[in-house]
Amino acid sequence: MAQTQHVGTRRSSDTESGSPADPSLDPVLSLSNVTKEFGPETAVDGVSLDVEPGELLTFLGPSGCGKTTTLRTIAGLEEPTDGEISLGGETVAGDGAFVAPEGRDVGIVFQNFALFPHLTVRENIAFGLSDADEETATARVDELLDLVDMPDHGEKTPDQLSGGQKQRVALARSLAPEPEVLLLDEPFSNLDVRLRVEMREEVRRILKEAGVTAVSVTHDQEEAMSISDRVAVMNEGEIEQVGSPETVFERPESKFVASFLGRASFLEGELRDEQVETGIGRFDAVTLEGYDSVYDGAPVDVLVRPDDLRATPASPELADGIIVSRQYVGPSFVYRVELESGDTVHCLHNHVEEFGLNEPVTVELTADHPLAWYPR
Repeated sequence: MAQTQHVGTRRSSDTESGSPADPSLDPVLSLSNVTKEFGPETAVDGVSLDVEPGELLTFLGPSGCGKTTTLRTIAGLEEPTDGEISLGGETVAGDGAFVAPEGRDVGIVFQNFALFPHLTVRENIAFGLSDADEETATARVDELLDLVDMPDHGEKTPDQLSGGQKQRVALARSLAPEPEVLLLDEPFSNLDVRLRVEMREEVRRILKEAGVTAVSVTHDQEEAMSISDRVAVMNEGEIEQVGSPETVFERPESKFVASFLGRASFLEGELRDEQVETGIGRFDAVTLEGYDSVYDGAPVDVLVRPDDLRATPASPELADGIIVSRQYVGPSFVYRVELESGDTVHCLHNHVEEFGLNEPVTVELTADHPLAWYPR
């Protein structure tokens, strides 16, 4: 992929999106050029996106990138400065319209779950069913207790629940009135690491079984990758790329996306005679995603991740660089290598392969897939 163009960064879907939605159906949620300003600051800048029926889409990005503000405009908690938002075919913001949060068919799961401490689990779930008769409400609560795997916890109060159980109840309460779209605001941030991993799988299962369309926001890339059908990576108020988790990770369209998703290193190189000359040697330019000979002679940055490279001890006169740090991650070590070229790269090795600091090494490209690259 010759990374001079950002084709698809503002599209709602593409052939690689991984979305389970039926393309013949209209989007449940549409954002068109949505902008939100706070005085002189622009928090969201021209965001356009469609969310399909049954899709789980996540806005992912660092703190202050605009993802939470975008979610709040969808919920109606903020009014866009410009642009339009439509929900279920109805314009809820823009073009002279603004529908208040209570008038929008959305459910929200907050970071702190926001359960009512004086109500039982059943009463918390039934809170949004005030318009239903008692028999209908009871049946719906029973259905949701089964869905979140808590059929025997209905009479407990929130203080009797674990963190994971509270999250299930919060999810069930938001699903009770069958909203058009469910919004999740950093839904796993209040859970410990072990429970966080467990609940990602559980929440995805619940949402898919319920058939609900959901939009979440997070700064946690692992979370976004594990639960989402598509990920919208945001930076400084704009969407940099939208696609399936596999697409945005394996074929990032900008150096920001590459750097934000996983541990990224860049090899400075030069294209010449269909070869790439780098600080770890020369390799065939066909190794680059979408290489085109029109770029011959151009300086480039080649994206390499730790599992793309392998270090081997070498004598100082033959070495490419030296080990400057290492990180133990259980079954593996991640070594940081400073190359003689001036580049810094990371190499992933099994924990039994232990190198010392300042040890000279050669670094070999072992990737068995095309590499993303960017004109410098």
